[in-house]
Amino acid sequence: MSATLPAPHPVDTADAVFESVAELFSLLSTPIRLKIIGALCHGEKNVSQLLHEIDTTQPNMSQHLATLYRAGVLGKRRDSTQIYYRLQSERVATLCREVCTQVAIELDSQVSMAEVPAGERLLPSGLR
Repeated sequence: MSATLPAPHPVDTADAVFESVAELFSLLSTPIRLKIIGALCHGEKNVSQLLHEIDTTQPNMSQHLATLYRAGVLGKRRDSTQIYYRLQSERVATLCREVCTQVAIELDSQVSMAEVPAGERLLPSGLR
């Protein structure tokens, strides 16, 4: 005789989704982490290669790489003395690509932001 678990209440499911998304957005709320993800979109790189592309200190880079690795966004492999990082989460890469593309379009757009409905804008009003 197996007991069946009650179906999750829709509000509980929605709360779990919102909490998960908030955690993801919090993880991605630092520009350097977005730069790291962007730099790794085209393949794995070691810390020296990332430092060549991203203006920061080695300790700061290592801290952000460790955070992204612990969160499951990045994977890594060791080759002799070098550690190579790669994107582990295509979901995060896709999300970053879409949001950054939309913001870039809005920044470069010749269309007046007054013509874009407020609910469709990604940029804060101070950047328009």
